[in-house]
Amino acid sequence: MRTMTLLLALSLWPLAPAAAQNADTTRYTHADSLRGSNGPGRSWWDATFYDLHVRVNPADSSVTGWNGITYRVLRSAREMQLDLQAPLVMDSIVQDGRPLASRRDGNAYFVTLVAPQRAGQTGTVTAYYHGQPGRGRRSPWNSGFIWARDSLGAPWIATSDETVGASIWWPLKDYLGDEPDSQRIAVTVPDSMVEVSNGRLRSTTRNGDGTTTYEWFVDDPINSYDVAINAGDYVHYADTVAGEDGPLTLDFWPLAYHLDAARRQWVQTVPMLTCFEHWFGPYPWYRDGYKLIEDPYLGMEHQSGIAYGNRFLNGYLGRDLSGTGLGLGWDYIIVHESAHEWFGNSITASDFADAWVHEAFATFAEGLYTECRLGKLAGEAYLIGLRKGIRNNRPIVGARGVARWGTEDMYFKGANLLLTIRQLVDDDARFRDILRGLSRTFRHQTVTGQQVEDYIGREAGLGGGLSKVFEQYLTTTMIPEFDYRVAGGVLSYRWANVVPGFAMPLRVQVPGLGTLWLHPTEAWHTLPVTSPHAADLEVDEAFYVTSQLAP
Repeated sequence: MRTMTLLLALSLWPLAPAAAQNADTTRYTHADSLRGSNGPGRSWWDATFYDLHVRVNPADSSVTGWNGITYRVLRSAREMQLDLQAPLVMDSIVQDGRPLASRRDGNAYFVTLVAPQRAGQTGTVTAYYHGQPGRGRRSPWNSGFIWARDSLGAPWIATSDETVGASIWWPLKDYLGDEPDSQRIAVTVPDSMVEVSNGRLRSTTRNGDGTTTYEWFVDDPINSYDVAINAGDYVHYADTVAGEDGPLTLDFWPLAYHLDAARRQWVQTVPMLTCFEHWFGPYPWYRDGYKLIEDPYLGMEHQSGIAYGNRFLNGYLGRDLSGTGLGLGWDYIIVHESAHEWFGNSITASDFADAWVHEAFATFAEGLYTECRLGKLAGEAYLIGLRKGIRNNRPIVGARGVARWGTEDMYFKGANLLLTIRQLVDDDARFRDILRGLSRTFRHQTVTGQQVEDYIGREAGLGGGLSKVFEQYLTTTMIPEFDYRVAGGVLSYRWANVVPGFAMPLRVQVPGLGTLWLHPTEAWHTLPVTSPHAADLEVDEAFYVTSQLAP
């Protein structure tokens, strides 16, 4: 997720030194709080089904449509918050055939329902809207709609809204912590276009007015920013992979003139899925299948319908982000975005502050795929190479209850946190069980970062736990510094630049003693050494730490 803003700037980032914890100086707005928090207009109801219908008009870059929102009442209330961002216009909101009154607060609409809602009841409201999403916005990742043309001049349309929210192009409860149990996506486009969305295609209807409606159905929970429209001159081909839960259907949708290029490049999908099922457990969406869809922007992890725009190149637009050359052995978008089907789509953070649950694991998955291809040392080398892009200018975990994604460090630093934890577990079979256990325990759920931390800490089997390790890497910008010195046949060592109580074990190679585990704390510890070269010790580079020979 948010691959775009992070990676386009990587070549400009220096390797940041260890730093003191920096305060978050972002100025959050009232609108950020309304969209990012589970406020009083949201917390009383649970979205159970979205019935989204959208007519897309390429001629004037406009949409018209409606969303039927079915909900279950959790506690008595009457005022409901719905979200729809300017420049879109909410035409009306209706329940039981009656128009509802509403008051607008920026991009939020507080709707008075037809009657007080009683706990345990279900109901439906329908929001009608129109407008020109994407108007005046330059970046494809904050525009909602991308109104493009392919190289032959034909209209090519796609959606992407992770950083700004789904309400930038359709009305809903735009909150990470609540997903519908299923969803219909019915999209009407000109007859000359083919439209592809999430889930399974249920029907294609020629309307007789120059338009065709494609009705897709998602048979599983889906987070709102994963809902997608893709329309263009697409062709389709299919495959099946024998997965852990049986046959998994694969559907590929390139532009017609890119069919041969797609068939060559997208063969990477099968070994990628095989590798990830090995590490993470069964693909989470067998009922909805797996799709890869060519799009006019770089890529996005839309659930069961990955958006692909990597130009049929290996690496990230043909370059290796790790600087090792290992990233040129596979297609970044196929690997990274598909990893989000497990971490981000099936397991979804309920608050933007915990987006590291998505990005740290998806980036770590790049190393695992490298490992599946070339072995464990290659996978580690790839992840270690990513460290040059770590900024350490703000903590990974951001402010809670506001609609702002975390810092870019949730990618590369987050992945190296997981690499470090793998070293601490020191048992690859157990570590794989932890990854698969996360997928099984939190399947199709929204979670807090703390739930993920607690699960890993509990299953890692480490007596001291991992709470201080998570605190160090997620909530501060400090990188642990291993200080050591040798004098009089004694090695002295400690941790510096750490949170109070930090006591992470460390694997080192000491001349004369070989490979051993040390257990530093903030206090100095000692170890007898015999080699005159003991000061030339080496810290295992798979640990994301710094080291310094102290005076």
